[in-house]
Amino acid sequence: YMRGTVTAFSPFDARADAEALRKAMKGMGTDEETVLKILTSRNNAQRQEIAAAFKTLFGRDLVDDLKSELTGKFETLMVSLMRPTYIFDAHALKHAIKGAGTNEKVLTEILASRTPAEVRNIKQVYLQEYEANLEDKITGETSGYFQRLLVVLLQANRDPDGRVDEGLVEQDAQILFRAGELKWGTDEEKFITILGTRSVSHLRRVFDKYMTISGFQIEETIDRETSGDLEKLLLAVVKCIRSVPAYFAEILYYSMKGAGTDDDTLIRVMVSRSEIDLLDIRQEFRKNFAKSLHQTIQKDTSGDYRKALLLLCGGDDE
Repeated sequence: YMRGTVTAFSPFDARADAEALRKAMKGMGTDEETVLKILTSRNNAQRQEIAAAFKTLFGRDLVDDLKSELTGKFETLMVSLMRPTYIFDAHALKHAIKGAGTNEKVLTEILASRTPAEVRNIKQVYLQEYEANLEDKITGETSGYFQRLLVVLLQANRDPDGRVDEGLVEQDAQILFRAGELKWGTDEEKFITILGTRSVSHLRRVFDKYMTISGFQIEETIDRETSGDLEKLLLAVVKCIRSVPAYFAEILYYSMKGAGTDDDTLIRVMVSRSEIDLLDIRQEFRKNFAKSLHQTIQKDTSGDYRKALLLLCGGDDE
């Protein structure tokens, strides 16, 4: 059941699209409008077919051509759209942990929001594509409780949703209360185990019960009792348990808030959620930030980059 803004285009003709793209990029100057219109209105599987047709017809690599004809953020966005869906997250993680310094933000965003099935798939693809173990790579670049929670999430063993046992809900809420608010210093381990392994429906009840017991939202406690990368990851996990679309709406909002735009995040989220839940993200954005995602992108970006993002966004929520 998908709530994406991008769906399969019909009637679809991969060869015709490949020819139109070649024409748009051939000779002097590039017809960016054609490129962005085609690539934002086909789903990822269709884009892969277009790339195959492009190679068959012209003996050229479509992604290489896009890279040589386009520039800047627009180029990054188009190349991201061409990345096969199954490899998208693995690729983002590989780039987050390579070279000098690790991009903890990317590790947090992906590992807090993906389902256990998606995480298992990412690990498998990572091994196939990069001949490396993702968990080893991540543990090599991170430390402390932040690392431990990432490892728990990488195990992808969260309990499946089932009947919720109120007794266990009460128990977990009490454990978290004693581990945080009632303790001098925090028992991070308890937060990691409970937030990293219990089912989604169980945890939603735990958060309600926690509020009843302590008088605080669990987010407030995490905010007060932890700091740095661990705090950000715990908060991301809690937000994703509450609502993945609301979490991404917030990520998008802060990528564009204030001076300057975090374009890497904006592109990553718009592309990776466009076929999954971008309609729901738009709804949450409107509800929580009193303006639409469409209006925010419109105001914060420009040129072909803006045109393409607005097409991916797929409409305004007045």
